[in-house]
Amino acid sequence: MTTKTMLRRLPLRVTAGAFMLNSGFGKIGADQRTAQQLHGFAAGTYPALGKLDPELFAKALATGEIASGMALLIPFVPVAIAGLGLTAFSAGLLGLYLKTPGMHKEGSLRPTEQGIALAKDVWLFGIGLSLTLDGLLGGDEDG
Repeated sequence: MTTKTMLRRLPLRVTAGAFMLNSGFGKIGADQRTAQQLHGFAAGTYPALGKLDPELFAKALATGEIASGMALLIPFVPVAIAGLGLTAFSAGLLGLYLKTPGMHKEGSLRPTEQGIALAKDVWLFGIGLSLTLDGLLGGDEDG
């Protein structure tokens, strides 16, 4: 990988990676009430998650965020792999936004006041998709 390519990707990897890492560390020691809230919100959209123990779910969510953040921040992790992880994770969050009543205005994708916190995950999705495509389509070539 060239220095130019690495520098071009650096802002995307650092900003998204730091955000994901912070979010994961914020959930890793979630108390029972917080774990139940996180679990209930996710299970309402993805019913299969309802079978999981809330505390296990919170730990798994935190671990996924931390792993995604670390993959983005560690430079030797291939950009396509780091981007794919972020894309998949943020797609799940966007699913919450799209499927949860009250998150966006009826008949529109525009967020309600309650939906703004989830609507911002479209940025993470865009960053992940850009990194994935850059890695898969030969973004190492300087032009």
